[in-house]
Amino acid sequence: MLNEVELEHLRRAVGLARAARARGNHPFGAILVGADGQVLAEAENSVVTTGDCTGHAELNLVRLTSTQYDQKTLRGSTLYTSTEPCAMCAGAIYWCGIGKVVFALSEERLYMLTGADRANEAMRLPCRDVFACCGRTIAVDGPALEVEAEEVHIGFWQAGA
Repeated sequence: MLNEVELEHLRRAVGLARAARARGNHPFGAILVGADGQVLAEAENSVVTTGDCTGHAELNLVRLTSTQYDQKTLRGSTLYTSTEPCAMCAGAIYWCGIGKVVFALSEERLYMLTGADRANEAMRLPCRDVFACCGRTIAVDGPALEVEAEEVHIGFWQAGA
């Protein structure tokens, strides 16, 4: 069960997803919070505006933080994300050294919204399954706040329109 502070971090990630959508990008957002509760960084999806298919919010966050923080800081940090990380982002989270992931909307529920929309092309591979194959444990909590997180996707994807 998430506490109020953790729920607020998730809500902030959903707010970033809303901002990404307003900028014309896919509706995904993520924040990284240190062990002391300090927000270390925030990122939005930038796939459309940059033309970079790897511009997922979590991967943008990893790119930003992996060069700014040492491994001890990253291992003690938690990544809060509006939607469960895809396999690509889960791999980046592992390689970066982040210790915990908390997500709002599950990959399965996202797929129910997007269906076969080629703009999303979901792998339908839960991040827990990716992390289970990694060389160290990454704690995962979620889904949480799925109804709130789902709202930012409504009408965006072809299946949800």
